[in-house]
Amino acid sequence: MARRRIAVIGAGMAAPPHAQSLLDLADRIEVAGVFSRERDKLDRFAERFALPVTDALEPLLADPSIEAVMVLTPPTTHLEVVERAVAAGKHVLLEKPVEATLARATRLVELAERAGVTLGIVLQLRFRPNALRLEALIRGGELGAIAAASAAIRWWRPQSYYDEPGRGTRARDGGGVLLTQAIHALDLFQSLAGPIAEVTSFAATSALHRMETEDLVCAGVRFAGGALGTIDATTASYPGFPERLEFVGTRGTAVLHGNGALDLFWQDGRAESFEGEGRFGGGADPMAFAHDHHRAVLTDFLDALDRRRAPKVSGREALKVHRLIDALLRSSETRRPVALAE
Repeated sequence: MARRRIAVIGAGMAAPPHAQSLLDLADRIEVAGVFSRERDKLDRFAERFALPVTDALEPLLADPSIEAVMVLTPPTTHLEVVERAVAAGKHVLLEKPVEATLARATRLVELAERAGVTLGIVLQLRFRPNALRLEALIRGGELGAIAAASAAIRWWRPQSYYDEPGRGTRARDGGGVLLTQAIHALDLFQSLAGPIAEVTSFAATSALHRMETEDLVCAGVRFAGGALGTIDATTASYPGFPERLEFVGTRGTAVLHGNGALDLFWQDGRAESFEGEGRFGGGADPMAFAHDHHRAVLTDFLDALDRRRAPKVSGREALKVHRLIDALLRSSETRRPVALAE
């Protein structure tokens, strides 16, 4: 199978796990260039990774041999960057979130769909081995019907993290703990428990941070199938704890931990445990995790191109967690329950 030529747009904090994944998959990928307008970022990137860098984007977009681009720029730039890539006929693998607002995210997804290009979103928790194991158990009916589910994402970010220019602002990040940190766990949570029909939430900036957006969210949720649940997300819980996703089925309870471990407690008295990877980015260092799942996202994207199918997390699929985040914030603002519209 021929190697696919791709370009990378963005060389900032999000780039390292993707760069390592590209190097791991060198038998399937040729990186034509890694682009950034910021020379200091390019220099740091080039010192660490043996990949070509450039501060010129147009030649990459104009090169017909480049089939796809990986977009790793700040959320509020995604729509414009993807517009240019789609206009050049490139497939796109886009770092989360899709965009800063639900409206802009929807526009971006529809743009890619109209152009007929493949759009994949980097929401890598779905590719954890035990997440896939639990997905198979739920889909196969072994856990029974989901009666209740909860998500606890109790992370820590020091004030120095938010002191970086633009961090935690709507202008650059688009949001706070929901859009920037909890989006991964919430995407996995909703994909496993089923569609969420309604939320009632409270969102705030705690006394531990000086920032524009929320660092603390508490919510009650009602699933389309009738189950109830809770969402608890924060970056103000020192020193940061692994997230915990719990699914109560009529035949047993499953608990997914932030280190990737899975515990199963069956109604017949059996208990099973499956080990995880042992690392997560919930503490002061947001990059304290292995790149295995980023590589799995990239592998799935390449397989989608080869087989002409949608990626596991397509743009349309990723809009589900964006609708959830939008509903959580609107419920807090209006102090009323909010129904999720498809």
